[in-house]
Amino acid sequence: MRVADLMQRDVKTVPADATIAEAVSALADAHVSGLPVVDGSGTMVGVITTTDILEAEAETEEPGARERLFEATEVSEIMTRQPRVIGPAADLRAAAQQMLRQDVHRLFVEEHGQLVGVISQTDIVRAVASVQL
Repeated sequence: MRVADLMQRDVKTVPADATIAEAVSALADAHVSGLPVVDGSGTMVGVITTTDILEAEAETEEPGARERLFEATEVSEIMTRQPRVIGPAADLRAAAQQMLRQDVHRLFVEEHGQLVGVISQTDIVRAVASVQL
């Protein structure tokens, strides 16, 4: 089975200049824990995850600073750069091994430098649980 067989094709993104508050809203609306971050030309430049946000908040000690963090900080300031990617033709086992090796929950699927999907640990578990594998 290939990555393309299980990947989610409708991938929501967050602009690099969005605020953390906007990213939190986008994550909640999409019901996911991580979204790709894109620049003005639509190129993926990073990933923003709930972990990134929680770590940034944990480093902020006073309540006023937390509010400023969410309202005035751009996603590009706290995102994880160099998101993990894989091609749609890659074997599903290779994707699972890459997630384990790199300790990530998702891989963004790129074809010819364009974002075409995302595959997560949940997608793989769902396939195993429904006996698709």
